Amino acid sequence: MLHPALKCASVFLLSTVKFLGGPLAGASMKLPFWATMGLTVAGMMTSVFIFSGIGRLWIQHRQKQRRLRREPIFSRRSRNIIRVFSKFGMGGIAFLTPVLLSPIGGTVIATMLGVPRTRILWHMLWSAVLWGGVLTLASIKFGHLLHH
Repeated sequence: MLHPALKCASVFLLSTVKFLGGPLAGASMKLPFWATMGLTVAGMMTSVFIFSGIGRLWIQHRQKQRRLRREPIFSRRSRNIIRVFSKFGMGGIAFLTPVLLSPIGGTVIATMLGVPRTRILWHMLWSAVLWGGVLTLASIKFGHLLHH
């Protein structure tokens, strides 16, 4: 039997890297809804906070590497990201981050597109709360189906 602090740490740490891991881990360890959702949101927002701060430095590093290797600036993936951003703005990137991207990936993309840090934080927060609630509820309600 895991200590409750280890259960909470697992949910939190999984959510910093892959958002969906938090609700699944919380449901599998029988944590309450609000604890799982809160830890999941806190995990994602920790990543967003850290990577929105260091994102600019990372972007400069990647641009320098790309220039040295003479890689093309745009790929199929980057064109799709820009298409989503052009149509839906930061809200679209934030909406897709928990389910398709990772908290780190969505934050780096938003930073690369020049979105101000405060806007990134607010958009990622509403997205984390929305998807945290939906995915935690789904994990708790339908998690028993995974055990059979």
